[in-house]
Amino acid sequence: MKKNMGSADKIIRLLTAAVIVVLYFTNIISGTLGIVLLVLAAIFALTSFVSFCPLYAPFGLSTCKKK
Repeated sequence: MKKNMGSADKIIRLLTAAVIVVLYFTNIISGTLGIVLLVLAAIFALTSFVSFCPLYAPFGLSTCKKK
């Protein structure tokens, strides 16, 4: 897997995931929506840690700075 996520993209995804987790555990969001958003938060966190977004690959997108 070639990295296709820049640092700004990773930070935004991690912050979004953190906000979703906090909203879920403070019972602001719950039920089916809460579970779907928790799964999305987990995907955001995972893609941030590996610096690869599978949705960017088919379109040739990359937010990494070019070397």
